[in-house]
Amino acid sequence: MTSRLSRFAWGVLVYNLAVILWGAYVRATGSGAGCGAHWPLCNGQVIPLGAGLTTLVEFSHRATSGLALVGVVALLAWTWRARPAGHPARRAAALSMLFILTEAGVGAGLVLFELVAENASMARALFMAVHLMNTFALVACLTLTAWWISGGAPIRIRQRPGAAAILAAGVVGLVLVGTSGAVAALGDTLFPSQTLAQALEADLSPTSHLLVRLRLLHPALALVMAFCLMFSPRLPRATDGRAGLLAARFVMALAIGQVTAGFINIVLLAPVWMQMVHLLLADATWIAFVLLAANVLASCRAPARL
Repeated sequence: MTSRLSRFAWGVLVYNLAVILWGAYVRATGSGAGCGAHWPLCNGQVIPLGAGLTTLVEFSHRATSGLALVGVVALLAWTWRARPAGHPARRAAALSMLFILTEAGVGAGLVLFELVAENASMARALFMAVHLMNTFALVACLTLTAWWISGGAPIRIRQRPGAAAILAAGVVGLVLVGTSGAVAALGDTLFPSQTLAQALEADLSPTSHLLVRLRLLHPALALVMAFCLMFSPRLPRATDGRAGLLAARFVMALAIGQVTAGFINIVLLAPVWMQMVHLLLADATWIAFVLLAANVLASCRAPARL
């Protein structure tokens, strides 16, 4: 039963990542208004008939998001049945349920307030930033749920306060990079450039839209954060075991890959497929960092159960 639940928990996490990537495709292709200003209905219909491509793209995202919600509900119910009271996986699963509901709420707000398609308001940028932060919280909770179900020990921050402070700073840094990336991606979608020179000129022009001028903030923050993540292998101790060191190495490798992907994304003028690759690497880096933190702060007194 433990093995089946563990596989299901990791599967729910992977499926949610796929839904997140599809949501990025919806935004990048301007399909967010495919169902009009209607939610949860699509253009006033439960199932849109004779719909165009943008409507089908948006509707498919809503359908897959609905299945993601069902998956998290099932994960919560199964975890509460299979794990005793006080088990950390229970709390993480409950928080996953909370954040997937708020994820749906933010998505509904984007549609109902018409902050989609060609809307270039700062309200939309703020919504996108909140959306990214909520997504990171959801992914972190799903990751911890799967990790604890798989035998991970509970976190004891007081045992390593110095490491906890460094990891907390890393969380803040990654969230800042992620939110700036969401705003930069929105600027790329709404104000595309034909050449790299034209893009750089627009970024530096005081007359450009604020979303365009904010694009420079993301690579600057990303480079600083990537440099900091290079030192992540120093966080685990010998007593943290192989998993902690492996997670740290993954964080470092993904940070390098993310910077490389970001550079390619800029040079290629942010094509849709590259934006999705960039987002996938960002989510992978976030998951690896969460697992690193969990391993470093895990209590040695709680034996792992496989």
